[in-house]
Amino acid sequence: MNSDVRSLPGSARGAWLKPLSAILALRPQIGVESLILCFSLYFTACHNAAFWRAAVEHPLDDWRWALSLAMLATAANALLLGLLVWRWSARPLLTVVVLASALAAYFMGRYGVHIDADMVRNVLHTDAAESRELLSWHLLVPLVTALPPLVVLWRVRLRQRSPQRALAVRLGFLLAVALVGAAGALASAQDLSAMVRNHREIRYLVTPANFIVSLAKVASEAPPGTRRTLAPIGEDAHQLPAATGRKPRLLVLVVGETARAQNWGLDGYARQTTPELARLDVLNYPRVRACGSSTEVSLPCMFSPQGRRHYDERAIRSQQSLLHVLARAGVSVAWRDNQSGCKGVCDGLPIERLESAADPAFCGDNRCLDGILLRDPAQWIGDGHGDRIVVLHMLGNHGPNYFERYPPAFERYTPVCRTGDLGDCSRQQIVNAYDNALLYTDHVLGSTIRLLQAQTRYDAALLYVSDHGESLGEKGLYLHGMPYAFAPAEQLDVPMALWLSPGLASNARIDRACMARGSSAAIDHDHLFHSVLGLFDVRTALRDDALDLFAACRPAAAGA
Repeated sequence: MNSDVRSLPGSARGAWLKPLSAILALRPQIGVESLILCFSLYFTACHNAAFWRAAVEHPLDDWRWALSLAMLATAANALLLGLLVWRWSARPLLTVVVLASALAAYFMGRYGVHIDADMVRNVLHTDAAESRELLSWHLLVPLVTALPPLVVLWRVRLRQRSPQRALAVRLGFLLAVALVGAAGALASAQDLSAMVRNHREIRYLVTPANFIVSLAKVASEAPPGTRRTLAPIGEDAHQLPAATGRKPRLLVLVVGETARAQNWGLDGYARQTTPELARLDVLNYPRVRACGSSTEVSLPCMFSPQGRRHYDERAIRSQQSLLHVLARAGVSVAWRDNQSGCKGVCDGLPIERLESAADPAFCGDNRCLDGILLRDPAQWIGDGHGDRIVVLHMLGNHGPNYFERYPPAFERYTPVCRTGDLGDCSRQQIVNAYDNALLYTDHVLGSTIRLLQAQTRYDAALLYVSDHGESLGEKGLYLHGMPYAFAPAEQLDVPMALWLSPGLASNARIDRACMARGSSAAIDHDHLFHSVLGLFDVRTALRDDALDLFAACRPAAAGA
């Protein structure tokens, strides 16, 4: 049968086109509240696969539980949309929410991520290079599936009401939705209580409520157009007088990215991913816990006096950091960055951004390898006039493109995953690429130590610690950024290593044997702030000697 409509007789063609024309001409009228309810049901059914997988193990057997959760999820989304969506904003706002929900559902399903305020900050602060790595043709699927509801959204006519009538209807709608949510909660109160108590992270999977609430929280923290001024801390900071004749001290603090302890060779991993460090006289710390599971959280936290023990997000983000305290005490400070900036840690201090440098030896189309951080050592090491700290912020093992984090010479473990869409690779391919990137990190650290050994202006030290870890498919999770309370060990346990030159150990009177004995103790990022102050003999009321890794291994006079 010829499918070309033009080949049909006129009457037959007319009969075929009439129903189609009628459908295309259909523009039903609907109230805004009815539209909100329809889209809330749509979100519950179509964009919450990760939530349903986590919350209901056997939907057919546990249909009452599933129905209760459906009522709760729909009510939560309807309440939020009922506060935000009005007749004049319905179409553009719901269009954005539908597209964002489709993408959120894709990434939650593909990588096992949860969406909270920290994840929203990560997204908002992601640079163009990071964004490109997450793009793939797979993203077309959720975007295409979002088209039918968007067509409906833009075809319907929205009923007009007087302002008084619209407000009354909206209040009634919100009350009815709240009652439906309460009924859903009461219908399975015992199961709901157990889930809230044991699996609170599931709330970060309810889409679009998760990103709407998180975005509102982030927006309330930093109003658009405002310029942040960091509150000073450690205004009493001062250095103890240097011993006569000692060289100035140089600490190269290397902040790693996404390196996890489970794959760190010095920590006993089956593969030796740290062969160069293993040949150098370094102290390894095998039990280190990160401040957070993402750079956005960990970096400000690890340079703050609050740390994880006294975690106060607002205070951490609004105050100066360890580096400002050191600068106030007279220590020269420099930050060299091969990533996405210092997250406020070095605001107002010297920073050199290298992630987009045009150096063919280290840089390609999108990124530079971490070897770029060691370029021009005479420039960043310093001139030997006074104590100095240099922070090298690595790109490290930043995912998902682990295969782009090292040069070909370091591809020891094969085959590797050569795409940012980790769902297209086997777990072993992902691990191989990740381990190769660790090999290159080890090489950069080894090269840095050799540079410090060769220079003669300072008594030097190197301290390496990663900001957070990474999931490589365990429990269906990839990448990082899980809420701290629920983050797995793979995202929180990080490597740390310390190298001290003989000269620094001697003039600071640090007992290396004592340091080695203490290196097996459980520590965390909170120790960084106080240990660095201790190494430079900086006194301030902020400093806690109990968290200074050097204090117990130095004579009282040296650390007083």
